[in-house]
Amino acid sequence: MIGLEVVASYAGVALLGAMSPGPDFALVSRFAALRGRAAGLGAAVGVAVGMAVNTAAAVVGVGAALAASPAVFRAITLAGAAYLCHLGVRSLLAARAADGGPAAADAGTGAGAQDVWWTAFRQGLVTNVLNPKSIVFLVALLPQFLTDRSTWADKALLGAVTVLMVLAWFTAVSLAVGAFQAVFRRPAARHVLNATTGLVLVALALALVLNS
Repeated sequence: MIGLEVVASYAGVALLGAMSPGPDFALVSRFAALRGRAAGLGAAVGVAVGMAVNTAAAVVGVGAALAASPAVFRAITLAGAAYLCHLGVRSLLAARAADGGPAAADAGTGAGAQDVWWTAFRQGLVTNVLNPKSIVFLVALLPQFLTDRSTWADKALLGAVTVLMVLAWFTAVSLAVGAFQAVFRRPAARHVLNATTGLVLVALALALVLNS
C-alpha cells in the first residue's frame, strides 16, 4: 500500500497543478462573478469530473497512448482549441451587449438557476476533458509516485486525490470570486470581465493550435 507521505506529497503537487492559470480558472471565475456562487460551483464540479475522466484514462494507460499518438493528440488539441474559441467568442459578444452581459444570478431560483448550473457544469467538463495540458500533466506526474509494485488501489487512490485537489481549488475560487458579486452587477464591470475572459480564451485557443 502506498505510504501517507507519498500521498501527501502527491496531493501538494496536484494542488499546484490545479492552481496553474488556464481555461478552467477563467471559466469558473466568470461563472462565479456573473452568475453567482452556485454557477461557479457548477463549473468547478464540471472541471473536477473532467479531471476524473482524464485521470481514469491516465491510470489505465489510455492517456499515455493518446500522448504518444501525434495524430490523436493533435485532434484532441484542435477540438479543445475550437471549443475554447467558441466560448471566447461568446464571451466577447456578451461584452458588446448594452448591459455588459448577463448579471449575477444569486437571486435566481427554479428552472432558470438549474439551467445555469448545468450549463456551467457542462462547459467545465468539456473544457477540462479537451485540455491536452491535463493529459500531459497526469501522464508525466503519476509514474513519479508509483513503482513496479504499485497496485491498482494505489493508482486509484492517487487518481482520487487528483480529483479532490482540483475540486477543492476551484471550489475555493468560485466562493472567493462570488464574494465580489455586487461589483459585477455594474454593467461596466461586466463589460470588462466578459471582454477580458473572451480575449484570454481566444488567446489560449490560438496558443494550443500553435503549440500543437
